[in-house]
Amino acid sequence: MKFYKPLLCIVAMLFALLPAQASESKKEGLDLQGILFGHIQDSYEWHVTDIGEHSVIIHLPIIVKSSTGWHVFCSSEFEHHANEEGNRPGPYGLYISGSEANEGKIVEYINGQEVRPLDISITKTVVVLFIDAIILLLCILIPARWCSKHKIDDPAPKGFTGFMHMFIMYVYEDIIASILGKEARKYAPYLLTCFFFIFFANLMGVMPFPPGGGNLTGNITCTFFLAFCTFIVTNVTGTKEYWKEIFNPDVPTWLKLPVPLMPFIELFGIFTKPLALMIRLFANMMAGHAIAISLTCLIFVMYGIHAIAGTAMIPVSVAMSIFMMLLEVLVCFIQAMVFTMLSAVFISLAHVKEHEVA
Repeated sequence: MKFYKPLLCIVAMLFALLPAQASESKKEGLDLQGILFGHIQDSYEWHVTDIGEHSVIIHLPIIVKSSTGWHVFCSSEFEHHANEEGNRPGPYGLYISGSEANEGKIVEYINGQEVRPLDISITKTVVVLFIDAIILLLCILIPARWCSKHKIDDPAPKGFTGFMHMFIMYVYEDIIASILGKEARKYAPYLLTCFFFIFFANLMGVMPFPPGGGNLTGNITCTFFLAFCTFIVTNVTGTKEYWKEIFNPDVPTWLKLPVPLMPFIELFGIFTKPLALMIRLFANMMAGHAIAISLTCLIFVMYGIHAIAGTAMIPVSVAMSIFMMLLEVLVCFIQAMVFTMLSAVFISLAHVKEHEVA
């Protein structure tokens, strides 16, 4: 029965959203693009759901430095609805812009132009990042505390601690150690952190209600930072032979002189590897969220055509959405595994040993 509780929550939230969205689709036409990007993109407030005409919103702190100095206030001080210009006015001459250049960002007018102030606000993505970090620490420190109090020959732990032991050992032995071999222990802390951080962030993105709902790994800034960390670890720990094969590879001389064709290709490859990590994780997670939301929006699209068509689409859309959500859970694990595995492969390739002379 526990397995069906998340599915029931999804269905309940879907039916809670249905009346308001259906009536809106009849009166004004459904803004599919707005709904889609409203769930995927970052925001200064956490929109949970709509119950009738009432919106359930978690307001987040705003921290900006504008032309008049530092300001700290709550996002509830911005108007909920946009004005005729598409902006949401707020205090201190600030507003959330509706323009194409700064859409959804806090700006102010200076000399008749929109200017973005220094913005270090706690947005929805940042909150999810903090929650993900706390969950990661708990899932690692609790088993680590058990290990510090027990001996190697003690009986294996049970419950949550036993599950995390099994999970951690699976990732270490089957992914990290199988690629890095003897050097696995050296890089296991970083690679295990990558795996579990991405895995928990992916799961929280699939969860349709707080503390989930934030599309952390569907944010390219997050995936860029993770890929950048792998880039630093790979190249800082690279051996002399690794750098020799980049700038002076063992190829015919005409491929190196007078035009350094092969060194350029090898050097270019240093940057394409982390780029592939960044794009793969970002695209897969964002696409999964977009498909799941699009399937739900089919109900409202059909309601815009006719009430009977919308009602008939409900069981089909709900079934397809549930299937997509379950598939997303599998994708959450696969994407964390692929990122960790490829990071381990790139680190292994940077540890080239000197060739023995026969």
